[in-house]
Amino acid sequence: MVRRKLQTIGTSYGIIIPKLYLEEMGINPVLHDVDIEVKDKILTVKKLDKEKNN
Repeated sequence: MVRRKLQTIGTSYGIIIPKLYLEEMGINPVLHDVDIEVKDKILTVKKLDKEKNN
């Protein structure tokens, strides 16, 4: 487990996700978008099946 502080981005907040975690999830930030969901106070990030349309 890695601890991160939330970073202010405009009126929102962001988290830096370690590259190793993205690789484990099969996410390439250039090619893939993600779905973000909160359920029972747990934040989940999932790779979308489709690649980005650039």
